[in-house]
Amino acid sequence: RHFRGPVLAVTGSNGKTTTKELLTVVLAQKYNVLATSGNLNNHIGVPLTLLRLRPEAHDLAVIEMGANHQGEIADYCQWAAPTHGLITNIGKAHLEGFGGEEGIALGKGELFDYLADNQGLAFVNTLDAKLPGLAARVPQRATYPQPTDTYPAQLLAADPALHLRLWDGTAVAAQLTGDYNFPNLAAAAAVGAFFGIAAPQVAAALAAYNPQNNRSQLVRTAHANDLILDAYNANPSSMAAALRSLAQRPIVAGQAKMAILGDMFELGESAANEHRALGELLAELGLTNAVLIGPLMQAAAAAQPAAHYFADKAAAAAWLAQHPLQGQLVLLKGSRGMGLETLLPLL
Repeated sequence: RHFRGPVLAVTGSNGKTTTKELLTVVLAQKYNVLATSGNLNNHIGVPLTLLRLRPEAHDLAVIEMGANHQGEIADYCQWAAPTHGLITNIGKAHLEGFGGEEGIALGKGELFDYLADNQGLAFVNTLDAKLPGLAARVPQRATYPQPTDTYPAQLLAADPALHLRLWDGTAVAAQLTGDYNFPNLAAAAAVGAFFGIAAPQVAAALAAYNPQNNRSQLVRTAHANDLILDAYNANPSSMAAALRSLAQRPIVAGQAKMAILGDMFELGESAANEHRALGELLAELGLTNAVLIGPLMQAAAAAQPAAHYFADKAAAAAWLAQHPLQGQLVLLKGSRGMGLETLLPLL
């Protein structure tokens, strides 16, 4: 290994790419940073990123690591040799490949295992109940964002964009939406503080970050709808978080809420149960105004009969064309293979 600077590895079930981008803009306030482009976080993307690393040009590297089975993160760690690591959260992503929730924790935890064996430092999100236990083996730890943690932060509001307070009281008005993004912002703040970036610089970087690529974007459409565009990917954990955020979000007078949801993939034998649970959550939250798309969503529709169900995207598009939405608060979310962003012209 020729590069002697810090290498920060980022993995987790949800929010990896958003967190990587937040980390990059914060760390760039002080350092020349090489970061993973887009979501090139697999067995091809990780080595491609490492091949771009130049000791003479970069002070620090941020390497995103995705995985859908155990052993994958361990391999990437051998290639990247991270000195620091961060797991965003442990959720129900790639259940089929990991063999269940316990397998997900073991697979993502391979990053902390590497840090423990190689004198690395773990940044630990204490809001996720599983992560402190996974990090217990790592002697060097920095925690966030609770009041007694190393780098506390406080969520002030989500209306709809997030407002938070950093460890020293500095306020941040972010452009990200959804309270589920608060830990991602807090992670970037914690890492920035650890690497010596002053709170005002951290706040400015977080406030300037504008999400792209169909991830937690706030879009005002041509039909005057307030669209939460989160169609890049979905799993049971991220879908539940997005729906709870939608249910809690205030609306203006005369505005209704609509959830347009597509199938969640790579769930294996859990697919029917997880989609049924999604329908039950829609009913529990009182979100009766919903469009459910794809064969797997039939189980969700059975649990929430008030929803409009369509077997494919074309049928849903035809219905939306005949029943145009106007002045509504709309959540658009589904797995990457659903490509729900193609419905944007109808919204």
